[in-house]
Amino acid sequence: MLLAIITGCVGCDQATKAVAHGYLASAPPMSFFGGLFRLQYVENPGAFLSLGANLPEHMRAAVMVVGGAIGLLMLALVLVTQEVSRARFAAFALMVAGGAGNLLDRIFNHNQVVDFMNIGIGRVRTGVFNVADVALMLGIGMIAISSLVHRDRGQLRDA
Repeated sequence: MLLAIITGCVGCDQATKAVAHGYLASAPPMSFFGGLFRLQYVENPGAFLSLGANLPEHMRAAVMVVGGAIGLLMLALVLVTQEVSRARFAAFALMVAGGAGNLLDRIFNHNQVVDFMNIGIGRVRTGVFNVADVALMLGIGMIAISSLVHRDRGQLRDA
């Protein structure tokens, strides 16, 4: 299951980034559904919302590539050494897959990540993101919901 989630997510992420690079890199931003969804090619040197983009190149590489690889290894170790529920297993696998997709970008794209999607209404918009970011956020959301559900169940048992 781990291999299927990682392979599927990383494959979709890399394929969509290749299409974005091929078709969107030299094109103006495109809007759909009245501006709700936009396609806009961006090479992001930073992390989430461009955090760390202004760091010197060597520091950014150390933090983003080396730190990211260490974080992925730690998550993968949790998956193969700890007994977790199916939901948490899927959540951690999505986080590993998203991190791996963006790490591949950093390694092969001059320490930058290709982003190309944006959603919002009017001036209220997300940052520009990619499929790997969706996998990461989905995994984080699943962990948060799972933690809340387990915490609430514990409180009900204690009552």
